[in-house]
Amino acid sequence: MEPGVVTVLPPLLPRTRLQFPAIPTSRSDQEDTSNIYSFVQPGINKNLLNSAIGNLSTWPAYGAGQTITQKHKPCSESDTRGTRSGKENVTVSKPRYLEKLESYLRRELQSLDSAKVISQELRLQPYRDVFDYFMEDFKTYKPLLCAIKNEYEVTLAHQRERIRSLEPLKAMLVSVSERCDKKIQEIYEKERLEVKTLQMEKLSLLQVIDKLKEEKISLQAQVSKLQEEIEKTYLMYRNECDARKLLISDINELKHQQEDLKLSQDPKVQGEDPVTLAVALRMARSDLTKTQVLLNTLKADYGDVVPRRDFENQEKNLAACVEKIETLQKDFAQLQREHKSLLEINQEVVQQRDSFCREVDDLQRSLSPRPLWEKCVDILPEVFQRWSESSEGKSSDQLVDVLLTELGRKILKEKDFFPGMGTGNNVPIHLRHEGPVRNLKLKIKEVYSLIKEIWKEKFALDLQKGRQSSLSEFMINHLQKKFGEASFEWSYTLHQTCRIHLINEQIHSFYKVLMGQMDEDLYYALFHVRTNLLKELTATDSSNVGSLTQEQFRFQLRKAFPSKSSDDIQELLDAADSQLKPEDENLHYKSLFSEDEEGNPSHFIAILRNQFSAERKQYLKELRNKLRNSNVKPEELKAAFLSVDPAIDDKTLDKYLTRAFQLTKDQLEVTKPLPLKQLFHNLEAVNLRKTGPVAQV
Repeated sequence: MEPGVVTVLPPLLPRTRLQFPAIPTSRSDQEDTSNIYSFVQPGINKNLLNSAIGNLSTWPAYGAGQTITQKHKPCSESDTRGTRSGKENVTVSKPRYLEKLESYLRRELQSLDSAKVISQELRLQPYRDVFDYFMEDFKTYKPLLCAIKNEYEVTLAHQRERIRSLEPLKAMLVSVSERCDKKIQEIYEKERLEVKTLQMEKLSLLQVIDKLKEEKISLQAQVSKLQEEIEKTYLMYRNECDARKLLISDINELKHQQEDLKLSQDPKVQGEDPVTLAVALRMARSDLTKTQVLLNTLKADYGDVVPRRDFENQEKNLAACVEKIETLQKDFAQLQREHKSLLEINQEVVQQRDSFCREVDDLQRSLSPRPLWEKCVDILPEVFQRWSESSEGKSSDQLVDVLLTELGRKILKEKDFFPGMGTGNNVPIHLRHEGPVRNLKLKIKEVYSLIKEIWKEKFALDLQKGRQSSLSEFMINHLQKKFGEASFEWSYTLHQTCRIHLINEQIHSFYKVLMGQMDEDLYYALFHVRTNLLKELTATDSSNVGSLTQEQFRFQLRKAFPSKSSDDIQELLDAADSQLKPEDENLHYKSLFSEDEEGNPSHFIAILRNQFSAERKQYLKELRNKLRNSNVKPEELKAAFLSVDPAIDDKTLDKYLTRAFQLTKDQLEVTKPLPLKQLFHNLEAVNLRKTGPVAQV
């Protein structure tokens, strides 16, 4: 009987007997196990049955008082050891056949346990044998038990195959884990060196600050000393001035006395009139009084005055000291600000280090190990050359695309027909067909040539109509005009070929536009970037020789891409040098825009595409950072766009909003919030471009 086949059995008779074959046992336990059990017909009360009638034991529920009937075979060992005529009712706690099975199983397991190395398969074999004996004894249930056993065997075989297929992944996990640990250790070493350098800079700055503080203290001490010296000098000059005034007063008094003495001794004066002398004396005393008053006034007004020369010298010294102090104060304030900024930078660096450490720990726990891609060469030896060329310098995500493309090529090459997807409304127009469709097995260069032809015809038609038409509808119409009844064969083959070629951006982008996963404007955007750059370079080439100097080439790159950073411009220059390898200063720029027959661009254009994609991803990342809610409203997205790109115009902003929410402008006012994940999934298909200038790095 085949596994899984269900057999309809007749109903059991009232006293159907099953003959159990003997189980192989050891020599010491060779007994007759051919006990006959009878099944009771359904509907008969078990309490009314005679114990002498043989029935199937229901142990262990009623094992203590169960009566079973033994019937020995004529030539068995148990019969030679001692038999009785007739039937003998024996009361046992467990069916004998069950004891035989358990005894056999126990002996087999004990013999296996005695071995040093034992696998689970060997332990499972005794259980299989016991189950086979059990099935052979119960003939009625054998089909069902056989089906159950077969299902278990199939499941075990499937699990073994899965375990065997997962064994290589274990080795890959170990190798990738070691690489990640090594990389993390390198990051640790690099951060440790940076932290050590920052600490040394901090110590040197602290030493400079301490030195400036000491200089400030010394200057303040010098200023204090100079002030004390100025005070002493001022007191000395004031005392000298007072002494000089007193000396002048004494000299004047002596002169007056000398004159009076001379007058008194002069014979001419003696003969003068005493009245005249008295008047003269009175006038002299009046003048003396006025002079004394004036002298006292001058003393009071100018007693503290120093000489102008000394004052000017001291004033110059004071101005120089004040200017020096102000300079030192400014330097000290600048050092304080720098010290404060260094402390803040140090704190930020410490926080970044802690965050990086936490991120590294999270990555160690969550990152999956890097696959060992060299194994793909062993699995796919016929594509070894293409794999070596296409996998060089690519990331894991890109290598997955390469592997999927190679597998897709192999599968597509072996497939002769495609199943038709039907004519429903949910099926794209170019795939609406019933029945199988023949696989034309086109080459990549034929596919790319047909794609260029379709784009060229569609661009001309859209330019004529003034609006964009559906690529799916245009493609099937174009193929029907060109190939007639075989149009769906070409359509299905073109669709499947573009779908699997993930590494060819020209071909796979055609598939994305065809399926509505990417806007047609986004497909044209990079083409226009290439065209505009080529026009700028051609316009600069006045002699039309196809070459420019490196300075001219750099200038035109900056002119064509004013928003690119200096690093991006330098990367494009390096790509041009590595591709052209000029022997002199001139670059043959037209060779940079070449592509092969399969649509693979040059290294320069590949770098330009990568920068274009990186700018879009950075724009989306800045938008995501501005949006904190899980559900986003149109006004929130609008505010985020204005915050990230203040120079964006209203027309472009409305276009981005309607495309993000998949609604018209009027419906945006009453629409509900959209989940953040779905919102950015819609925006990834849009040709996002920052209007304002990008910050230069």
